[in-house]
Amino acid sequence: MKFDTQLIHGGISLDQSTGAVSVPIHMASTFKQTKIGEAKYEYSRSGNPTREAVESLIADLENGTAGFAFASGSAAISTIFSLFSSGDHIIVGNDVYGGTFRLIDNVLKRTGQTFTIVDTRDLSAIQEAIQDNTVAIYLETPTNPLLRISDIKAISELAHRHNLLSIVDNTFASPYVQKPIDLGVDIVVHSASKYLGGHSDLIAGLVVTKGEELSEKIKFLQNAIGAILAPQESWLLQRGMKTLGLRMRAHQSNAQTIFDYLKTQDKVAKIYFPGDPDNPDHALAKQQMNGFGAMISFELKVGLDPEQFISNLKIITLAESLGALESLIEIPAKMTHGAIPRNIRISHGIQDELIRLSVGVEDIADLIEDLEQSFNQLK
Repeated sequence: MKFDTQLIHGGISLDQSTGAVSVPIHMASTFKQTKIGEAKYEYSRSGNPTREAVESLIADLENGTAGFAFASGSAAISTIFSLFSSGDHIIVGNDVYGGTFRLIDNVLKRTGQTFTIVDTRDLSAIQEAIQDNTVAIYLETPTNPLLRISDIKAISELAHRHNLLSIVDNTFASPYVQKPIDLGVDIVVHSASKYLGGHSDLIAGLVVTKGEELSEKIKFLQNAIGAILAPQESWLLQRGMKTLGLRMRAHQSNAQTIFDYLKTQDKVAKIYFPGDPDNPDHALAKQQMNGFGAMISFELKVGLDPEQFISNLKIITLAESLGALESLIEIPAKMTHGAIPRNIRISHGIQDELIRLSVGVEDIADLIEDLEQSFNQLK
């Protein structure tokens, strides 16, 4: 089954009892049992038909063994890290979402887990960071916000040689663009509020696992911790996912045109986009991705004010999040990555002048015109 068809007919795509082509929203908190211990569903924290539908769909799309839906991307990431114990060591990419950094630095370190931050594009740096108590490698690719690309297959092979779990945050790509499990990864996580939902109308997280043993562990933690996705949001997420292919083609086409425009703009000092032929990660992106995604980050020349640039925009919306129909723009240093101390942020390449743009599906002529008029007002 091709991907676009799988989006519509994959997982549990209709109601078996009525034939309804839209899975019902099952708002029940509990379910009648025929006998003690004999029931498909017992309690909605443990399992809900609507949530099961979206979980089975993401498992199909990522070619995984099982899918799990959570109340947010942060809840999904927290549950994954709950696999590990005090004293365990995890290698983490140096360019991750600020909320992931906050979770690690302010929460997980207090539980006794330890972390080494490395540039996961450098396999030798990962190898050197492995300790006797290392249990996993966690990374984003493309990264947030610098769109760096790591070699998923090589990292997965390295992890498996050392009996480590490999975990990839696939939010920026989506399964339309990239399938980490096909490249050897053990766990994939998404902030499903982004490209998968696609409409800025829900908060959700998804996890996909490879292998029955790992799937059972995540299933246990999902139920034990209880940060599950509610039925209404589960239905909304599945509906959004059905148009992922249509949206991603429009997103990526617009992003390529905007990249070409930014290359001509003399007020831009640097552009971060995997589709840039001059980007050192371009060849790898071309190899492991289906297109280059629709996220672009760029730095204004020193002395130009990114806040002024953003305030002049009329169509592109100042907002956190990404992957929506509407184009969204933000300043990582003051918004999504504001939780990272400035010295650490700068050392990782996130400058004060950096702007992150999530390219939407508006008419491209309107987006270019909006950027142009804002650049023209910069002094």
